[in-house]
Amino acid sequence: MVGITNKIMLAEMRRQQKLSQSIVDGQTAISTGITLNKPSDNALAWVQVSDIGRAQAQQAAWQANVSYGTTRAATAESNLSEINSLLTRAQELVTSARNGSLNDTSRAAIVEELGTIRTTIDEMLNQTDYQGTPVFDDGQSTLVPVSRGLNLAVVGTRQEVSEGIDVNGAPMSINDVLSASISAIQSGVDADIATSLDGVKAAQAHITVEQAKQGVRSDRLEVIGDRLTDVDIDLTERRADLESTDLQQVISRLQSQLLQLEAAQSAYARINQKTLFDIIG
Repeated sequence: MVGITNKIMLAEMRRQQKLSQSIVDGQTAISTGITLNKPSDNALAWVQVSDIGRAQAQQAAWQANVSYGTTRAATAESNLSEINSLLTRAQELVTSARNGSLNDTSRAAIVEELGTIRTTIDEMLNQTDYQGTPVFDDGQSTLVPVSRGLNLAVVGTRQEVSEGIDVNGAPMSINDVLSASISAIQSGVDADIATSLDGVKAAQAHITVEQAKQGVRSDRLEVIGDRLTDVDIDLTERRADLESTDLQQVISRLQSQLLQLEAAQSAYARINQKTLFDIIG
């Protein structure tokens, strides 16, 4: 008889402990706004939240790649703009060198500035960031994953930007073009200077095209970034719907559980007192 009574008491204690824990969970849900904390709360919702969590992790990785790509693209655009400006200045210098009244000092000054322009452009083409990542890729553009099955080249290659310039049917690099201009001005032969001017103009036109290409890359990154943001917002809302607390429902259940616990504790106390009285008697 005593054994049966002890088992009943233990069962009742466990039931009250479970009820108390449920009340604590309800209070936590009200304070945090989150109801779904473990699989037993809602198995189906837990699975869906887990799937959404994995999707959010993947989205975060893609967004980080887009941010990385956007930074590189912006630097490439800035460098291309500066190279274009330098080539514009080079065109002005070579044009002024065709003035037959230039003296040796003026010609030397033009050559010196063109040399500086050539060095500056070379530095911009080979520039790297603080991590050693080049502004322009070497040989082949690095593809960056930005969505499922979609990898983008975020910048052009150094070779695409600086080489393959058609100058009167001959392929030249920016360095070749500027070197030819310097040599022509040093020689003072007007026909050579005129030919070198064609090269500078072709180089500038080539950079203008590269700027347009880089603009397209940047636009694609922006579009994909906006799309990822929209998807992330949708996932966040879906997760919140699954996890969030229905205050009215939780408060109602909590009130009921508090009444149940109070009644159970009261009954347990009476039973325990009677049992103790019987034992003493």
